[in-house]
Amino acid sequence: MTLLVIDLGSSSARALLFNDDAGLIDGEICSRKHDFFTDNAGRATADAAELRRLVESCIDEILTHPAAGAVRAVGMASFAGNWLGLDADGQPCTPVLTYADTLSHSEIPALLQKLGGDADAYHQAVGCMLHPAYLPAQYARLLRAQPEIEARIDRVSDIGGYFYRQWFGIDAPVSFSMASWSGLLDTARRDWHWAYARLLVGERLLSKLPRLADYDQTPTGLASEYAARWVALRDVPFFLALGDGAAANVGSGAVDSSRIALTMGTTSALRVVKDIERVPRGLWRYLVCAGMPLIGGAASEGGNVYQWAMEALRGDDRGLDGQLSGRAADCHGLTVLPLLAGERSPGWQPDASGTIHGIRRSTSQLDILQAHMEAVAIRLSLIFDLLKAPGATVVAGGGALQASAAWAQMIADAFDSPLQLLADTEVTARGVALMMLKSLNGVDLADQPPRFSRIIAPDAGGVALLRAARERQAELYRRLYS
Repeated sequence: MTLLVIDLGSSSARALLFNDDAGLIDGEICSRKHDFFTDNAGRATADAAELRRLVESCIDEILTHPAAGAVRAVGMASFAGNWLGLDADGQPCTPVLTYADTLSHSEIPALLQKLGGDADAYHQAVGCMLHPAYLPAQYARLLRAQPEIEARIDRVSDIGGYFYRQWFGIDAPVSFSMASWSGLLDTARRDWHWAYARLLVGERLLSKLPRLADYDQTPTGLASEYAARWVALRDVPFFLALGDGAAANVGSGAVDSSRIALTMGTTSALRVVKDIERVPRGLWRYLVCAGMPLIGGAASEGGNVYQWAMEALRGDDRGLDGQLSGRAADCHGLTVLPLLAGERSPGWQPDASGTIHGIRRSTSQLDILQAHMEAVAIRLSLIFDLLKAPGATVVAGGGALQASAAWAQMIADAFDSPLQLLADTEVTARGVALMMLKSLNGVDLADQPPRFSRIIAPDAGGVALLRAARERQAELYRRLYS
């Protein structure tokens, strides 16, 4: 039997086939690239209909594989921290608002005032910081700036719920996992925090929030158009979408407090599955599913910083990783805040932006690239220090790390901790497959370890140099955002 996984990330839509042991069926990845729409005002949105077209195209293609004739179930992960408004016909009436959208940063002072000037109780209840990455600020801005569009919204949905509305013709619930990224889920009770929704956004939102369910509440029975198009999927269960970060933890084998998962793709995050009494300031508490709280911090920077630097510098990356590996840490004299898409963890400054300090005539393109890569590693080390626990190991994956041994070394040095690099390249999709098997077969997630390629040990000299660079970065941050 076969499992079909839809993996909708920040830069691509993909469909993959796994076997009943959560092993990727070789060569069966269908992919389509996409980009968020961004501008200098802080907007970062996506077009829901275009994302659906790309995902459906991936499914069309994957279903031509012989193994797709025996699909047992379909699962999904999507970039977490997304929502859109659907009208009474289930059609989008807003763009997809994303975690990277900071356009609503001006709403934060008024929301903070509604909380009496202290957002700590809110943070502990919903697990999220008060920040434009989340639904309250984004919806408040919509109400203020575009009331005519808000009036058309019949239902707030995550992107997976929109897909299911089209594919099944029903209002599917949102999973606890996706809802926990909204900033309005009471994570302890696993229900909407109606009091904070009313206080921060107002009565209009309350009737528009979707139903909640665990990821394994599975719609079946495709609508006639899709039943004819995807015959093999006509009567198979579709699991509700998981947040991509939650799925990546499961796929990395980080399913308890003994392992901290680092994922670096377009963006980056550090997460650990454990329950704690209080969420440290700067971190968040999301849910993988009922009974699996996820503590961590996410940065809006990762592979996107490397991509920006290469495009801005018009660089050629052939042989580049070897050049970077041969250079001493912090040899460029630059201090960088790599906050090109704003800041989430750990400072959550809603109006933060990228900064380069110390450029001279002798500064080279390679200096600028190295400084940005090290700056990302240093920023992640701030989250690691809030998260680390005695005896916990760091398992690391994601396309950015697998493509650059030099970057993995920078991170090990910034953390002053070994990194266990994952051999599996599809940890998010693997996590979805494992969560499906947990529900279908009762699989124990702890009995499904990932494969590792190697261990990156910190270098004492690099540790000392990046510690000094971290102090300079912290001072620059204080001067700009104190």
